[in-house]
Amino acid sequence: MPLVPDPKVVRQLLTRYASLQIALAESEKPEGARELEDVSYTLCVMTGTRRVHDAVEVADALLVAGTERDSVRVPDGKHGLRWQSPLSEEAATQRAAFPGQGAAEF
Repeated sequence: MPLVPDPKVVRQLLTRYASLQIALAESEKPEGARELEDVSYTLCVMTGTRRVHDAVEVADALLVAGTERDSVRVPDGKHGLRWQSPLSEEAATQRAAFPGQGAAEF
């Protein structure tokens, strides 16, 4: 069975990678470039890739897979089972009442 990186660590690395990309676009600093190189290398190692663009793609897929893994199957009343995130009834009601708004806004 292959090792799968912790989604929390993957998310932190992706966030750091994006922040460093933005910072470097605003002003070239040698220490920022070095840190971006370190984060890029770590992403590649964690995802088993050789190019950072591939690493970001794999990391995104890992996070999506983790979200699906955290979901549960529930009867759909028609054809069997469907995937559902284990939200509380209150959170599910809020999400239905405010479609398109992120969870952070609830």
